[in-house]
Amino acid sequence: MRSVHIPDSIHIGGAVHLPLAEVSIDYIRSPGPGGQNVNKVASAAQLRFDLMHSPSLPEPVKLRAAALAGSRLTTDGSVVITANRYRNQPQNRDDAIGRLVALLRAALVPPKPRKPTRPTLASKRRRLEAKTQRGTTKRLRGRVED
Repeated sequence: MRSVHIPDSIHIGGAVHLPLAEVSIDYIRSPGPGGQNVNKVASAAQLRFDLMHSPSLPEPVKLRAAALAGSRLTTDGSVVITANRYRNQPQNRDDAIGRLVALLRAALVPPKPRKPTRPTLASKRRRLEAKTQRGTTKRLRGRVED
């Protein structure tokens, strides 16, 4: 068995590093195909990360990550990611960590502020002409007078 070096922290982006001590990984039985080991080996990785109480993330990043996490966020503020794409623990563990890192990297990017714009004069005219045309069409559907 070869030993795999697991770093003690993950670089998310900029000055943000996530210590792996804040992440807990449990192994559970995976649904789906597994051959002879399907009901014996716990190969799926379930990652838990306490997002809202993490000291290594800035508050705006936590809020954006919570919005991006969606249904993966629990009521106590933890993110739960279950990885069962592969048939062995190390690949599923790496997959779960990679998905957490992707989520946090997406949360690092602040949204672009919306710049309010006004409709152009031409678009206002087109809208009014379309309304007039529609009104004419509806008026022609009425009762015919002799």
